Amino acid sequence: MQPAYMSIICLLGVIGNSFVLCVFCFQKRRSSVADIYLSNLAAADLLMVSCLPFWVATIIDKFHWRFGQFMCQLISIVIGMNYYCSMLFLTVVSVDRYVALTRPLSQGRQRQAFWARGICFGIWIAGILLSFPAVLFRSVQFFPHLGVDACYLAYPHEGWRLRYNITVSIVGFLIPVPIVSFCSYHIIKVIRSSRKMRKGSRGSVERKAACLVLVVLAVFVLCWLPYQILMFLDTLDHYEVISGCTWAHVLDIGNQLATYLGYSNSSLNPFLYVIVGKHFKQRAKEVFQLVVCRRKEQRKKSGHSNANLNSTKQTESTKI
Repeated sequence: MQPAYMSIICLLGVIGNSFVLCVFCFQKRRSSVADIYLSNLAAADLLMVSCLPFWVATIIDKFHWRFGQFMCQLISIVIGMNYYCSMLFLTVVSVDRYVALTRPLSQGRQRQAFWARGICFGIWIAGILLSFPAVLFRSVQFFPHLGVDACYLAYPHEGWRLRYNITVSIVGFLIPVPIVSFCSYHIIKVIRSSRKMRKGSRGSVERKAACLVLVVLAVFVLCWLPYQILMFLDTLDHYEVISGCTWAHVLDIGNQLATYLGYSNSSLNPFLYVIVGKHFKQRAKEVFQLVVCRRKEQRKKSGHSNANLNSTKQTESTKI
Protein backbone atom coordinates (compact mmCIF):
# COMPACT_ATOMS: atom_id res chain seq x y z
CA MET A 1 0.00 0.00 0.00
CA GLN A 2 2.87 2.39 0.70
CA PRO A 3 4.02 3.02 -2.91
CA ALA A 4 0.47 3.65 -4.16
CA TYR A 5 -0.35 5.95 -1.23
CA MET A 6 2.85 7.99 -1.58
CA SER A 7 2.41 8.21 -5.36
CA ILE A 8 -1.04 9.73 -4.91
CA ILE A 9 0.32 12.19 -2.32
CA CYS A 10 3.18 13.09 -4.65
CA LEU A 11 0.97 13.64 -7.69
CA LEU A 12 -1.61 15.74 -5.86
CA GLY A 13 1.05 17.65 -3.94
CA VAL A 14 3.14 18.57 -6.97
CA ILE A 15 0.13 19.72 -9.00
CA GLY A 16 -1.55 21.58 -6.12
CA ASN A 17 1.49 23.33 -4.66
CA SER A 18 2.79 24.29 -8.11
CA PHE A 19 -0.59 25.86 -8.81
CA VAL A 20 -0.50 27.79 -5.51
CA LEU A 21 3.00 29.09 -6.19
CA CYS A 22 2.00 30.18 -9.71
CA VAL A 23 -0.95 32.14 -8.32
CA PHE A 24 1.17 33.88 -5.69
CA CYS A 25 4.01 34.62 -8.14
CA PHE A 26 1.97 35.86 -11.12
CA GLN A 27 -0.74 37.83 -9.30
CA LYS A 28 -1.00 41.51 -10.26
CA ARG A 29 -1.33 42.91 -6.76
CA ARG A 30 1.48 43.09 -4.24
CA SER A 31 1.98 40.08 -2.04
CA SER A 32 0.83 40.61 1.52
CA VAL A 33 2.71 39.28 4.53
CA ALA A 34 0.31 36.32 4.76
CA ASP A 35 0.88 35.59 1.05
CA ILE A 36 4.63 35.45 1.61
CA TYR A 37 4.29 32.99 4.49
CA LEU A 38 1.75 30.79 2.68
CA SER A 39 3.82 30.75 -0.53
CA ASN A 40 6.87 29.62 1.45
CA LEU A 41 4.71 26.94 3.06
CA ALA A 42 3.68 25.78 -0.42
CA ALA A 43 7.36 25.74 -1.47
CA ALA A 44 8.26 23.57 1.52
CA ASP A 45 5.41 21.17 0.72
CA LEU A 46 6.43 21.05 -2.95
CA LEU A 47 10.02 20.17 -2.05
CA MET A 48 8.85 17.42 0.28
CA VAL A 49 6.43 15.72 -2.13
CA SER A 50 9.06 15.96 -4.90
CA CYS A 51 11.28 13.67 -2.81
CA LEU A 52 8.66 10.95 -2.36
CA PRO A 53 9.24 9.23 -5.76
CA PHE A 54 12.71 8.21 -4.56
CA TRP A 55 11.18 6.40 -1.58
CA VAL A 56 8.46 4.89 -3.80
CA ALA A 57 11.11 3.42 -6.10
CA THR A 58 13.10 2.20 -3.09
CA ILE A 59 10.15 0.44 -1.46
CA ILE A 60 9.19 -1.21 -4.77
CA ASP A 61 12.81 -2.39 -5.04
CA LYS A 62 12.55 -3.98 -1.57
CA PHE A 63 14.35 -1.06 0.14
CA HIS A 64 17.40 -1.26 -2.08
CA TRP A 65 18.74 2.30 -2.45
CA ARG A 66 20.13 3.00 -5.92
CA PHE A 67 20.62 6.78 -5.79
CA GLY A 68 23.90 7.12 -3.91
CA GLN A 69 25.06 8.52 -0.59
CA PHE A 70 24.51 12.21 -1.44
CA MET A 71 20.89 11.77 -2.52
CA CYS A 72 20.24 9.64 0.57
CA GLN A 73 21.30 12.52 2.83
CA LEU A 74 19.76 15.30 0.71
CA ILE A 75 16.31 13.72 0.49
CA SER A 76 16.37 12.97 4.22
CA ILE A 77 17.17 16.62 4.99
CA VAL A 78 14.39 17.93 2.73
CA ILE A 79 11.77 15.57 4.18
CA GLY A 80 12.96 16.22 7.73
CA MET A 81 12.97 20.01 7.50
CA ASN A 82 9.47 20.08 5.97
CA TYR A 83 7.87 19.45 9.36
CA TYR A 84 9.86 22.17 11.13
CA CYS A 85 9.44 24.73 8.35
CA SER A 86 5.71 24.04 7.96
CA MET A 87 5.04 24.42 11.67
CA LEU A 88 7.10 27.61 11.93
CA PHE A 89 5.51 29.14 8.82
CA LEU A 90 2.05 28.42 10.22
CA THR A 91 3.09 29.93 13.55
CA VAL A 92 4.29 33.21 12.05
CA VAL A 93 1.28 33.47 9.73
CA SER A 94 -1.08 32.95 12.68
CA VAL A 95 0.76 35.69 14.59
CA ASP A 96 0.43 37.94 11.54
CA ARG A 97 -3.32 37.30 11.31
CA TYR A 98 -3.62 37.98 15.04
CA VAL A 99 -1.85 41.34 14.65
CA ALA A 100 -3.88 42.21 11.53
CA LEU A 101 -7.23 41.54 13.22
CA THR A 102 -6.67 42.62 16.81
CA ARG A 103 -4.45 45.61 16.04
CA PRO A 104 -5.42 46.77 12.55
CA LEU A 105 -3.89 50.23 13.00
CA SER A 106 -0.45 48.96 13.98
CA GLN A 107 1.18 48.57 10.58
CA GLY A 108 4.66 48.34 12.07
CA ARG A 109 7.88 46.97 10.73
CA GLN A 110 7.02 43.41 11.67
CA ARG A 111 4.24 43.32 9.06
CA GLN A 112 6.26 44.70 6.18
CA ALA A 113 7.08 42.39 3.34
CA PHE A 114 10.82 42.93 3.73
CA TRP A 115 10.80 41.66 7.30
CA ALA A 116 8.48 38.80 6.37
CA ARG A 117 10.96 37.60 3.74
CA GLY A 118 13.76 37.86 6.30
CA ILE A 119 11.76 35.76 8.76
CA CYS A 120 11.11 33.16 6.05
CA PHE A 121 14.83 33.00 5.28
CA GLY A 122 15.55 32.44 8.97
CA ILE A 123 12.96 29.66 9.12
CA TRP A 124 14.56 27.88 6.15
CA ILE A 125 17.97 28.07 7.84
CA ALA A 126 16.50 26.78 11.13
CA GLY A 127 14.79 23.88 9.32
CA ILE A 128 18.06 22.87 7.65
CA LEU A 129 20.01 23.04 10.92
CA LEU A 130 17.39 21.05 12.83
CA SER A 131 17.48 18.37 10.13
CA PHE A 132 21.28 18.26 10.03
CA PRO A 133 21.53 14.92 11.92
CA ALA A 134 20.41 13.34 8.64
CA VAL A 135 23.80 14.32 7.18
CA LEU A 136 25.69 13.00 10.20
CA PHE A 137 23.96 9.67 10.71
CA ARG A 138 22.12 8.87 7.46
CA SER A 139 24.14 6.63 5.15
CA VAL A 140 23.84 3.83 2.64
CA GLN A 141 24.62 0.56 4.41
CA PHE A 142 24.64 -3.04 3.22
CA PHE A 143 22.45 -5.48 5.16
CA PRO A 144 23.60 -9.06 4.52
CA HIS A 145 20.45 -10.74 5.84
CA LEU A 146 18.34 -8.66 3.42
CA GLY A 147 20.87 -8.49 0.59
CA VAL A 148 20.21 -4.76 -0.06
CA ASP A 149 22.01 -1.42 0.26
CA ALA A 150 19.57 0.60 2.36
CA CYS A 151 19.44 4.35 3.06
CA TYR A 152 19.55 3.91 6.81
CA LEU A 153 19.53 6.28 9.79
CA ALA A 154 21.83 4.85 12.45
CA TYR A 155 22.42 6.90 15.60
CA PRO A 156 25.78 6.25 17.32
CA HIS A 157 23.94 5.71 20.62
CA GLU A 158 20.40 5.90 22.02
CA GLY A 159 21.00 9.40 23.36
CA TRP A 160 20.75 10.85 19.86
CA ARG A 161 17.41 9.16 19.33
CA LEU A 162 16.15 10.74 22.54
CA ARG A 163 17.48 14.16 21.51
CA TYR A 164 15.67 13.88 18.19
CA ASN A 165 12.37 13.01 19.88
CA ILE A 166 12.73 15.91 22.32
CA THR A 167 13.64 18.35 19.54
CA VAL A 168 10.65 17.32 17.43
CA SER A 169 8.32 17.63 20.43
CA ILE A 170 9.62 20.98 21.69
CA VAL A 171 10.38 22.86 18.45
CA GLY A 172 7.61 21.29 16.40
CA PHE A 173 4.82 21.13 18.96
CA LEU A 174 5.25 22.35 22.54
CA ILE A 175 6.47 25.86 21.61
CA PRO A 176 4.37 26.60 18.48
CA VAL A 177 1.06 25.10 19.62
CA PRO A 178 0.50 27.46 22.62
CA ILE A 179 1.36 30.44 20.41
CA VAL A 180 -0.93 29.24 17.64
CA SER A 181 -3.71 28.45 20.14
CA PHE A 182 -3.47 31.90 21.70
CA CYS A 183 -3.60 33.60 18.29
CA SER A 184 -6.38 31.35 17.01
CA TYR A 185 -8.53 31.97 20.08
CA HIS A 186 -8.30 35.74 19.68
CA ILE A 187 -8.79 35.53 15.91
CA ILE A 188 -12.02 33.55 16.37
CA LYS A 189 -13.11 35.95 19.09
CA VAL A 190 -12.58 38.99 16.86
CA ILE A 191 -14.29 37.36 13.87
CA ARG A 192 -17.40 36.58 15.93
CA SER A 193 -17.68 39.83 17.82
CA SER A 194 -16.48 42.53 15.42
CA ARG A 195 -19.39 44.03 13.47
CA LYS A 196 -17.32 46.84 12.07
CA MET A 197 -15.03 44.36 10.36
CA ARG A 198 -17.92 42.77 8.53
CA LYS A 199 -18.99 46.11 7.11
CA GLY A 200 -15.59 47.24 5.88
CA SER A 201 -14.00 45.79 2.75
CA ARG A 202 -10.54 45.77 4.35
CA GLY A 203 -11.89 43.90 7.36
CA SER A 204 -13.64 41.42 5.08
CA VAL A 205 -10.35 40.59 3.35
CA GLU A 206 -8.58 40.17 6.70
CA ARG A 207 -11.40 37.97 8.00
CA LYS A 208 -11.32 35.68 4.95
CA ALA A 209 -7.54 35.34 5.22
CA ALA A 210 -7.87 34.56 8.93
CA CYS A 211 -10.48 31.84 8.28
CA LEU A 212 -8.17 30.23 5.72
CA VAL A 213 -5.26 30.28 8.18
CA LEU A 214 -7.42 28.70 10.91
CA VAL A 215 -8.50 25.84 8.65
CA VAL A 216 -4.92 25.20 7.47
CA LEU A 217 -3.75 25.17 11.09
CA ALA A 218 -6.48 22.75 12.16
CA VAL A 219 -5.70 20.31 9.33
CA PHE A 220 -1.98 20.50 10.09
CA VAL A 221 -2.55 19.63 13.76
CA LEU A 222 -4.88 16.75 12.85
CA CYS A 223 -2.34 15.32 10.39
CA TRP A 224 0.72 15.61 12.64
CA LEU A 225 -0.76 15.04 16.12
CA PRO A 226 -0.55 11.21 15.82
CA TYR A 227 3.14 11.57 14.95
CA GLN A 228 3.73 13.64 18.09
CA ILE A 229 1.92 11.04 20.20
CA LEU A 230 4.11 8.30 18.72
CA MET A 231 7.24 10.35 19.47
CA PHE A 232 6.11 10.65 23.08
CA LEU A 233 5.44 6.91 23.33
CA ASP A 234 8.83 6.20 21.75
CA THR A 235 10.45 8.34 24.45
CA LEU A 236 8.60 6.37 27.13
CA ASP A 237 9.83 3.18 25.50
CA HIS A 238 13.41 4.53 25.69
CA TYR A 239 13.08 4.98 29.45
CA GLU A 240 11.35 1.56 29.69
CA VAL A 241 8.18 3.07 31.12
CA ILE A 242 6.44 0.92 28.53
CA SER A 243 8.19 -2.10 27.09
CA GLY A 244 7.64 -5.44 25.45
CA CYS A 245 7.50 -6.93 21.97
CA THR A 246 3.90 -5.83 21.47
CA TRP A 247 4.78 -2.20 22.17
CA ALA A 248 7.77 -2.45 19.81
CA HIS A 249 5.50 -3.60 16.97
CA VAL A 250 2.88 -0.97 17.80
CA LEU A 251 5.49 1.81 17.76
CA ASP A 252 7.05 0.52 14.54
CA ILE A 253 3.80 0.24 12.58
CA GLY A 254 2.25 3.30 14.23
CA ASN A 255 5.28 5.44 13.40
CA GLN A 256 4.99 4.55 9.71
CA LEU A 257 1.25 5.24 9.59
CA ALA A 258 1.61 8.53 11.48
CA THR A 259 4.46 9.64 9.22
CA TYR A 260 2.45 8.98 6.04
CA LEU A 261 -0.54 10.79 7.52
CA GLY A 262 1.73 13.77 8.18
CA TYR A 263 3.04 13.63 4.61
CA SER A 264 -0.52 13.85 3.30
CA ASN A 265 -0.80 17.34 4.82
CA SER A 266 1.52 18.63 2.11
CA SER A 267 -0.99 17.65 -0.57
CA LEU A 268 -4.09 18.87 1.31
CA ASN A 269 -3.13 22.53 1.75
CA PRO A 270 -3.63 23.59 -1.91
CA PHE A 271 -7.16 22.16 -1.91
CA LEU A 272 -7.90 24.04 1.33
CA TYR A 273 -6.86 27.27 -0.39
CA VAL A 274 -9.32 26.59 -3.21
CA ILE A 275 -12.19 25.36 -1.01
CA VAL A 276 -11.92 27.81 1.90
CA GLY A 277 -9.87 30.70 0.49
CA LYS A 278 -12.41 32.83 -1.41
CA HIS A 279 -9.78 35.55 -1.72
CA PHE A 280 -7.34 33.01 -3.17
CA LYS A 281 -9.92 31.82 -5.72
CA GLN A 282 -10.37 35.40 -6.88
CA ARG A 283 -6.63 35.76 -7.35
CA ALA A 284 -6.47 32.46 -9.21
CA LYS A 285 -9.14 33.71 -11.63
CA GLU A 286 -7.17 36.91 -12.18
CA VAL A 287 -4.00 34.96 -12.93
CA PHE A 288 -5.90 32.66 -15.30
CA GLN A 289 -7.37 35.64 -17.14
CA LEU A 290 -3.93 37.22 -17.33
CA VAL A 291 -2.46 34.07 -18.88
CA VAL A 292 -5.32 33.84 -21.40
CA CYS A 293 -4.89 37.51 -22.38
CA ARG A 294 -1.15 37.06 -22.87
CA ARG A 295 -1.71 34.04 -25.09
CA LYS A 296 -4.20 35.99 -27.20
CA GLU A 297 -1.71 38.83 -27.55
CA GLN A 298 1.01 36.39 -28.58
CA ARG A 299 -1.29 34.84 -31.19
CA LYS A 300 -2.15 38.29 -32.56
CA LYS A 301 1.52 39.23 -32.74
CA SER A 302 2.39 35.96 -34.45
CA GLY A 303 -0.52 36.52 -36.87
CA HIS A 304 0.65 40.07 -37.66
CA SER A 305 4.22 38.86 -38.16
CA ASN A 306 3.05 36.09 -40.52
CA ALA A 307 0.93 38.60 -42.43
CA ASN A 308 3.88 40.98 -42.77
CA LEU A 309 6.10 38.11 -43.86
CA ASN A 310 3.58 37.08 -46.54
CA SER A 311 3.22 40.65 -47.74
CA THR A 312 6.98 41.05 -48.08
CA LYS A 313 7.17 37.80 -50.01
CA GLN A 314 4.42 38.98 -52.36
CA THR A 315 6.16 42.31 -53.01
CA GLU A 316 9.42 40.52 -53.69
CA SER A 317 7.72 38.15 -56.13
CA THR A 318 6.10 41.02 -57.97
CA LYS A 319 9.46 42.75 -58.28
CA ILE A 320 10.98 39.62 -59.70
